[in-house]
Amino acid sequence: MKHIYAFLLLAVSTVQASDDCKEPMTQAAMNICAMQDYTKADAELNAAYKKLVAALDKEQLGRLKTAQRAWITFRDAQCRYEAGVYEGGSIAPLVHSSCLTKLTEQRTKDLIAQLDQP
Repeated sequence: MKHIYAFLLLAVSTVQASDDCKEPMTQAAMNICAMQDYTKADAELNAAYKKLVAALDKEQLGRLKTAQRAWITFRDAQCRYEAGVYEGGSIAPLVHSSCLTKLTEQRTKDLIAQLDQP
């Protein structure tokens, strides 16, 4: 399964997020577009995380890092679980990337909400 994701990462770097992702017609295109969605969500998460890091004192920063590591472990396990039903199938990368995107977008919202707290 790791080989499929490595291929998708390579494909994502060579395919532009253009009209192809408005209405992808093949499973491969859907997989690539889903990976592009995750890449965008991950960049937004990293930006929110950096803003929050800058606003925290040393103690809270340590707690955030612990929580973030635990969340990453959860996210990865949850998405492997969700995609595992389709392991070996061409839709597995789409399910995995979609799960990563969904959980990453939610985590980004959670981090942004933390910025609004004292």
